[in-house]
Amino acid sequence: MSTLFWILLVVAALIGGIAIGFFIARKYMMNYLEQNPPINEDMIRTLMMQMGQKPSQKKVNQVMRAMNVQMKNEKKS
Repeated sequence: MSTLFWILLVVAALIGGIAIGFFIARKYMMNYLEQNPPINEDMIRTLMMQMGQKPSQKKVNQVMRAMNVQMKNEKKS
């Protein structure tokens, strides 16, 4: 009986540790991506030039603002 108890305890601790580790890693990555977005203004300018558009600062700011709003909306969901 004691052996079965210890096996169940180890399995439960392992599952709990994996779950807690997952949520901690998820929170860390979300904070990291919020502070260091994967797309910056230079990348947007390059994309616009590749699409044949002339990237004015106004357009770049508009796209960045739209992306930030979308990221905040996804975060709330």
